[in-house]
Amino acid sequence: MIAFIILLAIIIVLVLACVGIYNSLVTLRNRFKNAYSQIDVQLKRRYDLIPNLVETAKGYLAHERGTLEAVINARNQASSANARAAANPGDANAIKALIGAEGALTGALGKFFALAEAYPDLKANQTMSQLMEELSSTENKIAFARQAYNDAVMAYNIGREKFPNVIIAGAFGFTEAVLFEITVPEEREAVKVKF
Repeated sequence: MIAFIILLAIIIVLVLACVGIYNSLVTLRNRFKNAYSQIDVQLKRRYDLIPNLVETAKGYLAHERGTLEAVINARNQASSANARAAANPGDANAIKALIGAEGALTGALGKFFALAEAYPDLKANQTMSQLMEELSSTENKIAFARQAYNDAVMAYNIGREKFPNVIIAGAFGFTEAVLFEITVPEEREAVKVKF
């Protein structure tokens, strides 16, 4: 009888430990998903600003249609990739696709701003200056949101890789989360929005 009670106590302790580990993994996963939602908010803000920038510049850069279209196409691809990533921030492929699309958008914006600097009337335009300031502010917010996301992902990945957490993580499908990191050196350069 005593052996049965001891065995039952051990089983109860093990079950409670598994429940605790499972709950901590759920908490960590929800934290990184919430951190991604902060990136999502700022990216949407940037995606909303870009068409206004292009529209403002259109009159000045009428013969630079290819650059303007490249910015809009890159913006649309990044927006689509962001929608897929926002639907499931734990999907490594969606995050990697977003990182690639964001790199393309950063490159297109860099070309746009380099071209815009050659037009003094555009640089003097009040609307363009305001949009550039808002975009610059948004870029800073995106950087902070990415840092918070990466911190949350790192905490989640460490939590799921510890022993015995790794056993529970594997049994319940807690897959590794992907950091939002820049892989192409050109993307590391901030978008120049200063006139």
